[in-house]
Order: sequence, then structure tokens, then C-alpha cells
Amino acid sequence: MSENVSISRVALKKITPDVSVAMGSLHGAAVSAAQDAKVEPELLELIRIRASQINGCAFCIDMHTKDARAAGETEQRVHALNAWRDTPFFTARERAALALTEAVTLVHDGRVPDTVYAEAAAVFDEAQVAALIWAATVINAYNRIAIATRMVPGNYQPAPKN
Repeated sequence: MSENVSISRVALKKITPDVSVAMGSLHGAAVSAAQDAKVEPELLELIRIRASQINGCAFCIDMHTKDARAAGETEQRVHALNAWRDTPFFTARERAALALTEAVTLVHDGRVPDTVYAEAAAVFDEAQVAALIWAATVINAYNRIAIATRMVPGNYQPAPKN
């Protein structure tokens, strides 16, 4: 249950610019690691959306569903993502990445089970598994920032394609 009381929240970028820059650098390093490991950018968007759904981060859901669609993701898959286990729309690689993302996001519910990790390790190499863990970790941190500061969804627009 959410509160309807709205109070002014801290502007993290303004008050702690060095930390905000460091967070941006972490995000950039995680994206670079994924690129170096040949993890598909579209898969990273699915990871970001799924973690944001679990965490209830409206700002990040808005942002990453727009980014995913701009990258060519279908409406059907975006809408079905929170029920990915029950649809035929996702590949074995995507399913393994989504399961790992959910386990990292819900780490308080029992860690990352060996079965989930083994499933990911069966379809991704070590560098790719590392990149997936970093991607899930970074979006979870961003979710917490957006939720804690009540970032308002709706105005984000993806960068235009070149």
C-alpha cells in the first residue's frame, strides 16, 4: 500500500553529485562489460524491466519499456514479461537471464539458488553471467534511488536512433 502524501524529496544529483557520477560510472562499466561479453542490449532491457516490475519502480518501468520498444522489442513481449514463465515468447537464454535477475532482485527470499545459477551458466559463459549479475545489481540500485526520491515517470524519451 502506497502513501498518497507527497513531500519534497532530496535531489540526489544536486546534493551528492560525486556519488551520482560514481553511480553513472558503475552503470557505464556494467554496460561495457555486457558489450564486451556479447550480451544482447535487448536482453539487458528485459532484465531492467523485470527487476523494475518486481521492485515496483514506475519510473524505471516507464524508461526501460520505452527503451526496449525503441530497440525493437515487441509490445507482446513487453506486456507478457511479468508472466514470462507462462508464455512461449522468450528463448532459453532469456529465461535463464530473467530467472537469474529475479533471484538477484529477490535475494532476501533465499539467495541465488544453485539451480538458477546453473541454468544461467549452461547458456552463458562466465563473462556473460558476470555481466548479467552486474546488470541486475545496477538496475536494482537505480530502482531504489528512483523509489526513495519519488522520481516521476512519464517524461522520459529514448535517445533518437542514428
